[in-house]
Amino acid sequence: MTTAPALITELDEIVRRGDPRRRAEAARRISELFLQGAANFRPDHINLFDGVLTSLVPHAEPAARVDLAERLSLLANAPRHLVGQLAHEDDIAIAGPLLRRSPVIDDSALVEIANAKGQGHLLAMAERPKLSIELTDVIVRRGDRDVIRCAAGNAGAAFSDDGFSTLIQRAGQDGVLTLKIGRRDDLPPEHLKSLLAGSIDVVRRRLFTVAKPERQAAINQAMNEITGATEQAESRRDYAQAQRTVMALHRAGQLTEGALLNFAKVFKYEEAVAALAAMTGVKIATLDRLIGGERYDSILIASKTIGVEWSTVRALILMRLGPNRTVSPADIEGARANFARLMPSTAQRVVDFWKSR
Repeated sequence: MTTAPALITELDEIVRRGDPRRRAEAARRISELFLQGAANFRPDHINLFDGVLTSLVPHAEPAARVDLAERLSLLANAPRHLVGQLAHEDDIAIAGPLLRRSPVIDDSALVEIANAKGQGHLLAMAERPKLSIELTDVIVRRGDRDVIRCAAGNAGAAFSDDGFSTLIQRAGQDGVLTLKIGRRDDLPPEHLKSLLAGSIDVVRRRLFTVAKPERQAAINQAMNEITGATEQAESRRDYAQAQRTVMALHRAGQLTEGALLNFAKVFKYEEAVAALAAMTGVKIATLDRLIGGERYDSILIASKTIGVEWSTVRALILMRLGPNRTVSPADIEGARANFARLMPSTAQRVVDFWKSR
C-alpha cells in the first residue's frame, strides 16, 4: 500500500468535514486503489479500506455505486461491511450484482434483506449459485411468480418440507412452475405425487417428456399410485341415477346451462359431472378424476368449451369443495381472471385430448 499514504492523510478531514463532492471524489479514488490491489492486500488492509469506504461510498453518484457493486461482486475478499451496505440499497441496480453472486454476504444478511426488500431483491437472490433452506423459506413465502419460478429452477437451492409444500400449492395454477418443481432431483416422492395430483394431463405429459430418465421412473410410479387411489374413489361413486336424470333432461331439450347451475348450487356432484360430461363429450370417469383433484383448471376448461357464464363456473368450483368448505376471495378472483384469459380454442384442444384418453 505504498501509494496510499498521500491519500490517506486527507481522509480524516474529508470524512468529518468534506463537502459531498469531495467525499464522492475520495470514494472514487480509494475504491479504484482497492480494486487495483485487492489480490495482494492482507486482511488488515481490507479492514482499513472497509472502514473508510463505508463512510464515503454513500456520497458517490449512483452510477459509480453501480460500477463498484458489479466489480466487488466478483471478489472473494471484498470489504464485508461495504458489500453489506451496498446490498441493502433500495436501488436494485446497485444491490442486485452483490445479491446475485457475492461470496462475501453471509446467509443471515441475505435472510434479513429477503424479509425487508421487494421483488427485485428477491429475484436477484433467487439467482445465487446456492440458496439455503432458511433463505428459500422466505423466498417462497414472499416471492411473486417470477421469483418463485427462478428459485424452483435453481439446482443449487435447498428447500424445507414446508417450502416444497408451498411451492406445490403455488404451482396449482402455474404449469411452468409445475415443470420446474417436477424436474428437481431433490423433490421427495410424496411431494412429487402431490404435484402430479394437482396437475392437468397436458402438464403431466410435458413433465414426463422433459424429465431425466430416473425422474421419469419416479413420475410413472407416482402416477400409478394416484391412478390407483382415484380408481378406488371412483368405485365408491355411483353415477347411474345421475346419468338417468341427465339423459331425461337431454331428451326433453332441457339440458342447459341453467340445469347445470342448479345442480352445482345444491351440491349435486354426480348430476353436475354427468351434465358436464354430456355437454362436452368427455367420459364421466375422466371428468370425475379431473374435477375431484386439487385444482379447478378442469372446470374452467370444460366450462369454456360449452360457453357458460362465470356465475356457473363459480358455482361448480364451490360445489367441488363441498358445502362445508370455503374458498378465499383471492382464489375466486384468480379463477375468474384465468377463465377470462382462457381462449376457447385452447380449452377445446385440452378437451379433445381428454376425449382421446
